Amino acid sequence: MSAASHASHQQPLGCTLFICPSGPAHSHRLSAKWYSRSAFHDLCRASLGENYLLRTLMSTEKVEEKPSLEKGSDSQLEAHVPSADDQVPEFGGESQLPPAPTLTAEQERKLYRKIDLHLMPILSAMYLLSFLDRANIANARLQGLTTQLNLTGNEFNIALTMYFIPYCLGECPANMVLKKFRPSKFMAPWPHGTTYLAGETLANLTLRLKIAWGIFMTLMGIVKTYPQLVGLRILLGIGEAGLFPGVVYYLTLWYPRHMLQWRIGLFFGAASLAGAFGGTLAFGIGFMNGDAGLEAWSWIFILEGIATVVVGVVAFLVMVDFPVTARFLKPEERAYIVSKQKYDNSSVGEEEHFELRHLWAALADWQVWTHMLIYMSIITNLYGITLFLPTIISTFGHDAAVSNLLTVPPYVCATIVLFIFAYLSDRIKKRHPFILAGFLCNLIGFSINISNASSGVKYFGTFFCVTGAYAGVPGVIAWLGNNLAGQYKRGIGMALQIGIGHFGGAFASNMYRTQDKPRFIIGHACELMFVGIGLIATLVAAVNSDRINRKRDAMARAAAERGDKPYSAKELREMGDRAPDFRYTL
Repeated sequence: MSAASHASHQQPLGCTLFICPSGPAHSHRLSAKWYSRSAFHDLCRASLGENYLLRTLMSTEKVEEKPSLEKGSDSQLEAHVPSADDQVPEFGGESQLPPAPTLTAEQERKLYRKIDLHLMPILSAMYLLSFLDRANIANARLQGLTTQLNLTGNEFNIALTMYFIPYCLGECPANMVLKKFRPSKFMAPWPHGTTYLAGETLANLTLRLKIAWGIFMTLMGIVKTYPQLVGLRILLGIGEAGLFPGVVYYLTLWYPRHMLQWRIGLFFGAASLAGAFGGTLAFGIGFMNGDAGLEAWSWIFILEGIATVVVGVVAFLVMVDFPVTARFLKPEERAYIVSKQKYDNSSVGEEEHFELRHLWAALADWQVWTHMLIYMSIITNLYGITLFLPTIISTFGHDAAVSNLLTVPPYVCATIVLFIFAYLSDRIKKRHPFILAGFLCNLIGFSINISNASSGVKYFGTFFCVTGAYAGVPGVIAWLGNNLAGQYKRGIGMALQIGIGHFGGAFASNMYRTQDKPRFIIGHACELMFVGIGLIATLVAAVNSDRINRKRDAMARAAAERGDKPYSAKELREMGDRAPDFRYTL
């Protein structure tokens, strides 16, 4: 070797910092030091292998960028500093994981079934009790609540309404907090190279909220006055705020967008099961009337509140945070999930860090407001029939116990149809046909109930009312989640959709008034109005999304013919769902 070449070979590489987060053998940090190229190369291969993160902090030589580095060539081991446009940002803690493996279709199905078994049971149980706690006041009304508390006029409706105000206002901030508390923000190195979320933040937060609203529900069983009832309904709304949008957003971090509605269906199916379970439970608890000096309505609140606290403790023990910290998955499986999510909505990887522009992008997006209107329409139908179904059925001539029991079959039917819709929607990768089908079911059901039909026919109509509302909701939620790219924009957009849309529950709480018995013409007419709004908004969203997709297809063909590449990878990531390579789900 010549002196010149030897001098070049010994030229220092620069001041380099090595960080290796995985494995006890690699859990040391090398201090900044000068190394020759050959010594540096040998150290990397022998000590750290492939699993290290190298960042050149400072270099004393001017380096020419090359398209790639070959592992075995010292002459090509120049420090490569990619431009900002070429760098793929960190996503979901992927630097802590090995490279993502390639899985067959069957292996992928087994992996997602494994995730389903760990996530869906506890999430569904939590939402079942959440929905049961907010809706069981409808069953309690027939078991003596209004009589013992001397509720007159619209006082019952006001008590229902006061739940939704803090519930709606708290949903968007709760979603932003959920993302802020993601595990990677609390990661710290522990002995033996292990890194985990300090304090299990999400699990602790869930435990506190779940136990809090369980206690509020239990206390509702011993209220003696109307102000006490209203106060606890407000506290219940605060405690439950954020669970639904938080879990829906959480699912978008685990499942690709065309696997999402089935999982939302499994989760939201707990709400329709809560209706069936609540009616059956209220029928049984009715026989406890007078036990320990309490009426049956008190026992409904007390027993269901205790169940909520128990499930909250179980959730703390079994709840999983996010893929990167999912201990039930192997490191390679975690890496596959993170990689799948990173490129699910974007060919160049999805943005994960927060910037204020994400908030403005969500607020300025036509999709958010159109889908919010769709959601408000269907959720108004849902809460209208849920909160007053026992009362409506009681006008058909049945007593309290039978009226509660007759609420069960419509909810069972709704649950079955909900699962069918969710499965088929993911299978054909379309959302709007099933949402339209839900609204058409509502149109049939409320039209029957506003008419002069017999009680038996009207009871048949309630099946359409319940089924259409519950079966349509998962598609509405999944649709917007599919069409917003960028994790913060998606989280904010979905929280706005659900938070503002849930004010439909406040509207529904006041549509069925006592003085409108037995036909409830005003209530049914208002429901039909929201059916019309929902049908129009759904068609507008579908047609506009299809128009944008066709326009982007034409632009892509034109760019391919010219050989143009008008945007860098960084620009495409920042554009998110506005990027020319993004296609909306219809």
